Amino acid sequence: MQVTETLSDGLRRNYTVVLPAADIESRRSARLAELGKSLRLPGFRPGKVPLPVVRQRYGSAVNAEVLEESVNDATRQVLSDRGLRAATQPKVDVVDSDPAHDLAFKVEVELLPEIRVPDLAALELVRLKAQPGADAVEAALTGLAERQRELVDVPAEEAAGHGAARGEVLGVDFTGRIDDTPFPGGAGTDVDVEIGGTGFIPGFSEQLEGMRPGETRTIDVTFPEDYQAKEVAGKPARFEVTAKRLRRRAPMPVDEAFADRIGFESLDKLRELLATQMQREYDQLSRMRIKRQLLDALAERADFPAPQGMVQAEFDQIWQRVAAELKAGRGDEEDRDKDEATLQAEYRGIAERRVKLGLLLSEIGRANSITVAADEMTRAMRAEAGRYPGQETQVMEFFRKNPQAAETLRGPIFEDKVVDFVLELARVEEREVGIAELAAEPQSESAAAGQAAPADAAPAAAGGTDRTEAHAPETSAPETSAPESSASQASQSEPVASEPVASEAVASEAGSSDGGTDA
Repeated sequence: MQVTETLSDGLRRNYTVVLPAADIESRRSARLAELGKSLRLPGFRPGKVPLPVVRQRYGSAVNAEVLEESVNDATRQVLSDRGLRAATQPKVDVVDSDPAHDLAFKVEVELLPEIRVPDLAALELVRLKAQPGADAVEAALTGLAERQRELVDVPAEEAAGHGAARGEVLGVDFTGRIDDTPFPGGAGTDVDVEIGGTGFIPGFSEQLEGMRPGETRTIDVTFPEDYQAKEVAGKPARFEVTAKRLRRRAPMPVDEAFADRIGFESLDKLRELLATQMQREYDQLSRMRIKRQLLDALAERADFPAPQGMVQAEFDQIWQRVAAELKAGRGDEEDRDKDEATLQAEYRGIAERRVKLGLLLSEIGRANSITVAADEMTRAMRAEAGRYPGQETQVMEFFRKNPQAAETLRGPIFEDKVVDFVLELARVEEREVGIAELAAEPQSESAAAGQAAPADAAPAAAGGTDRTEAHAPETSAPETSAPESSASQASQSEPVASEPVASEAVASEAGSSDGGTDA
């Protein structure tokens, strides 16, 4: 094999490779002979088909197979002999594949940079911690009781007197029309509507305030632009609504009887469970905050060039989501007044940061023999299957039949294990704070510099999100030293997930007025 380096520019390398025709022919003949041993053709004994006949029938297919195998083997050898690690799949261009000539091809490859792992023991981080106070537990207990209140009928005289008030629940039948034409899902019978509540298209429940049982009212509303049923999204509709009954939630005292009703032996045991749940949530917020600090610190120390092929792949994933959300009018507030060139430059910077962080985490894991065990993958698959109640078996079967889909779960597990490893080495100061400070949106150093923290950093705690989180999937460090695509390993589709269906044109999936038990 003759190898000539034709380009060495940063992380880019180009080579011209020539394989002797005799070597290719030797492989080709060996493959044809092997094939002839298993062939069954009319007029020949099994396994005794002459080589010229095999070549005549299968020569073209075998030649293509041998050429591909030879090119792949030679490319791997070129990299291996030089101690190089490819960042992305090498690009191969065959120059001469004539069987009578030597096989000549060109290889273009982008390499992984030399990654120096910083002194992890020198990292200084702060872990914010909070504990649920008695007032917070009592507030959670009161909220739980509020959601458990039963609906009772409003006396007829009272209902006839004032009609449906905010917070009360009106049972209605309705029929909707768009351009005076009924549409699928636009009708409902015995639907409960909480006056002023959520779960319905904006303006629907509000216009029912004051209605009395037996009354019919016509209301006009407009479906949101991003409504899940695309055929009605953004369109004005008229609904004829008939009220049938009026109910309100009965008081639910927070006492021993309430605890017994939802399956607890005492009110104190219920308080203990709520406190435990709240502490678990606080601990999750704490981990999100320190993980963001850690990733910011590592990003500052990732002083190596990012392979541009990986950056481009990461950027393409992010930009696809950004562009779609901007088009749908759901773009980030910070993005709406910026031109496309500015936005692309900003998100390319985010993509580069994500790639470098992924590579650095990957190198830390590789250097310290951090891997994802089979039982960890099994637990992750079961957890994912648990997101689809009633379809768990189908989801597990999906993963068994699609190993590549299962592998998308490996990255986040590996990343968490690397993060835990680094946190064990770093100097971590623990600081007790209130829940308001723990849940507040942190100002990361990257954001302060005009670049949002990546989505692999923890999402903001108090209901907010990191700027890129709405657009980009979780970044996960790959559990390899030379990933073939991008550091994110993220753009997976949800297995066995069905498209949300508008059960009613007005009522959403969350439109039920009866609350469930959170405990």
